[in-house]
Parts: sequence; C-alpha cells; structure tokens
Amino acid sequence: MTVRLPLFPLGSVLFPGLVLPLNIFETRYQALARDLLAIPEDEPRQFGVVAIRDGFEIAPGGPGVTDSGAVAGFGPDLNAALHQVGCVADTASLSEKEDGGYEMVATGTTRFRLLSVDTSGPYLVGEVEELPEEPGEGADALVGAVERAFHTYQKQLARARERTLSATQELPDRPSVLSYLVAAATVVEIPVKQRLLEAPDTAARLREELKLLRLETAVISKLPSLPAAELTRQPTSHN
Repeated sequence: MTVRLPLFPLGSVLFPGLVLPLNIFETRYQALARDLLAIPEDEPRQFGVVAIRDGFEIAPGGPGVTDSGAVAGFGPDLNAALHQVGCVADTASLSEKEDGGYEMVATGTTRFRLLSVDTSGPYLVGEVEELPEEPGEGADALVGAVERAFHTYQKQLARARERTLSATQELPDRPSVLSYLVAAATVVEIPVKQRLLEAPDTAARLREELKLLRLETAVISKLPSLPAAELTRQPTSHN
C-alpha cells in the first residue's frame, strides 16, 4: 500500500524515534506548515524527511519547483538528488512566528521508500511505501556488545573534544530503538547514516554499528584531538 506524503528534503538523516526541530522561514515550506496546521489536531500531521545526496546543494531558499518542472538546487533528476529511503515525521508542535515563519518540532516514526515525486505543487509530494522494521537474526544478542562499544566510543569522543563525559547514559534495551539512537548519535557522514537507515533489519543495523563504533573509536584514540571539521561533520536539521 502506498500513500502520498509532503516531502522535506534535508542535509541530514532522520531516524525513527528521534526528535527533529525545524525553523521554517522559506516560502514553500511555510506553505507546507500552513497545510499541516489545517489538518485537525486529532489527525496525524505528517510529512516525509529525505536526505539530499552528496554533491547536490539546496538552492538559496531551499529546493523548489522551477518553471521547467525541475527542482531548484537539484536539477531535473530527483532520483539522483534524493535518497530513496526516508523517515516519516509526526508533528508534535507547530506555531507561527511574528515574522511569518514557523517553529516546528517533529518526531521520526517509520521508514519509507520513495517511489515517485510530484513537483506540481508549492512543495514536493512523494508517493511512498512504508518499510517495516524486521528484527533479523540475532538482534537481541547484539544489544550488549553495541552498548559497550557505544559507551567506549563516547568516552573517546569526549576525550578528543577535551570534555568530561557526564554519567553513563542508560541506553534502551529494545534492539530497534537502540539501533536508531546509536545511528543518530554517532558522528559520521550523511552517506554512512543513510546506510544505517536503509539496513534491511535491526540485526543488520546493529552489526554494522558495532563495526563502525569500533573503527571510529580506534581512529579517535590515535588522535591527540579532533580537527574542528570532525567536530561539526554531523549536520544539524534546519530549513
């Protein structure tokens, strides 16, 4: 079963269960915000977040439809510009500001595959199908190893940033929830995060994260301190 969903392309990856704050000031996304506000409060106010592929940049003011039907900042080939797996965002709060912009807080819910994109309206609308989260084989057995690797990674990252790590964070024991939290919190490039989002099941994602965490920890441990670029390579979500 497929559904139509407004799209919000971003230079970051949203994972299920993670919070997405947005400051919306560009015209076409103000239109999206108004349409979301028009939905009754007792109904889902949802849109889809898709990450922009490396090598494509958002045009000033964000991607939009040109007179030729291409999407500004992306060119005519949306399949080349947007990753095909994204995450549904459920609007938790949305309010208009005095300057006409909007402040929004949304939460990732479920993954989807982008099948096609409609560029005829003021913002992109995608035909999407939900991707179920399958546990995979051995997901439960991987939880402990991933938790330990993540804590070790956090300690090395804090040392490299010359910071003191606060009390050890208690991690969720549900394999799928843990896998998404680790994916969101690990400081890696967008293509790596996208690969984690697209993992065929939870066990596969956890196995990939275990390898990734051990590799990143080993790299960080050999550095006296992280270069400034490394500290900022995890993008923030904004319009």
